Amino acid sequence: MAFMTLASLGELPEGGQLRVDLEDRTLLLVHLDGTIYAIDYHCTHDELGLEGGDLHNGCITCPYHGAEFRLSDGEVLAPPAWEPLQTYTVTVSEQLIQVDIPQ
Repeated sequence: MAFMTLASLGELPEGGQLRVDLEDRTLLLVHLDGTIYAIDYHCTHDELGLEGGDLHNGCITCPYHGAEFRLSDGEVLAPPAWEPLQTYTVTVSEQLIQVDIPQ
């Protein structure tokens, strides 16, 4: 596992979303109901950003076309998307959000 520190808890309040640009990918960190999630930033339907999408019941809804994804595993719960989102393992240590980024 290759955990990278991407933010501090202070940068991501409850209900917050934070875009993180890495060298080879862009992630969206989401703080919902006390859990931090890391998912691919772009919707699998039309490659538009998920940032700003509604958060509810452990899911995010694409603000553009309404596709819905479960934050814990990226599963598609509502079309028009059919492909799941990539999700990443998150740990929080000493107020730092660390995400396992595949090499």
